Amino acid sequence: MTWIAPNPARVEAPTIADERTMLEGWLDFHRQTLLSKCAGLTSDQLKQRAVAPSSLSLLGLVRHMTEVERSWFKNRFAGEPDTPYYYSDDNLDGDFDDVDTADAEACLAAFTREVETVREVAASRSLDETFMDPFRKVEMSLRWIYVHMIEEYARHNGHADILRERIDGVTGE
Repeated sequence: MTWIAPNPARVEAPTIADERTMLEGWLDFHRQTLLSKCAGLTSDQLKQRAVAPSSLSLLGLVRHMTEVERSWFKNRFAGEPDTPYYYSDDNLDGDFDDVDTADAEACLAAFTREVETVREVAASRSLDETFMDPFRKVEMSLRWIYVHMIEEYARHNGHADILRERIDGVTGE
């Protein structure tokens, strides 16, 4: 039996809410949007590249956002050690490059687990809590991470729209 990416329950972001609820709502909306772009596709379809020489694929985007979630919330904000899923010092773009032999079902499950984990990391922390970003060498807040993540997903969801349309003609929000 061929595995098919499931269709997530996509919930609209709130239109009236406190700041945290609004930020979490929009971030979750964008997370679910990425998964909805994958819904109904086979592993092979998720691995299809956009256009040569680009390594961009829907599965690559899911893998990339798994890394981005972990990097910002767990590694940088919470100070946990860096434990990459898909990239290495030898291949910094492994999240995009190495999808041909990847297990798509496992990659989508890893994304879902990572999102749940980072929700737990951020849940009891103040949006005003700060950390020193080791790469940018500047102090940042949890609030900044939420805004950045919404921006990151919005950009990549645009890529996902184009990829999905190329695969089977499906378009949507």
